[in-house]
Amino acid sequence: MKKLHLLLCTILLAMLTAEVSYAQDWANLNRYRDENAKLSSPAKGEKRVVFMGNSITEGWGKLSPKFFADKPYINRGISGQTTPQMLLRFRPDVINLKPAVVVILAGTNDIAGNTGPATLEEIAGNIISMAELAKANNIKVVLASVLPAYDYGWKPGLEPAQKIVALNKMIKSYADKNGLQYIDYHTAMADERQGLKEAYTYDGVHPNEAGYKVMAPLAEEAIKRALAQKR
Repeated sequence: MKKLHLLLCTILLAMLTAEVSYAQDWANLNRYRDENAKLSSPAKGEKRVVFMGNSITEGWGKLSPKFFADKPYINRGISGQTTPQMLLRFRPDVINLKPAVVVILAGTNDIAGNTGPATLEEIAGNIISMAELAKANNIKVVLASVLPAYDYGWKPGLEPAQKIVALNKMIKSYADKNGLQYIDYHTAMADERQGLKEAYTYDGVHPNEAGYKVMAPLAEEAIKRALAQKR
């Protein structure tokens, strides 16, 4: 009985510690702090690209590391993050790294309510704010569509598919009106239910290696177009 009590106390203490840590660094600004500090300024002629996002971006570096190898690409994805969290860390994790281009892929965790309720307008507004911060710092912007998802395993029943379609229309509209590059991952990866094709995912939300192989050339082409644009 004493061992069980001690175990429960240990678990409770760990949970409270995690909650305090999360509250103290809600945007996870510390995640890349050391890596950012070690990163030198871009070399002459280097066209650095920062990928800002959530677990889909973070997982890209783990499941398909060749995409980032031997390129001036920097992965700044953090699993579970929503657009307000990304907006808070946009300066240290993007602007201060002095990239030529930023690729922003965000929004699905907002629809899932990871950090609380959010309207599609609020989500789009945060993405637009990141884009405007980038433009103000002479960073070219590539906005990516949110990947299709029929349901969220960690929050089932939210019916995100059509919400994602609507959010993508907002993102594309802003990109078109402001001369920004837009990556349409959604059309290339959606099934008949507007979910993620089974061949491209291991859980219905996150891409597998085959999914990232679909995304890679679309991203490369958008980056190429962005770099070719005059300021």
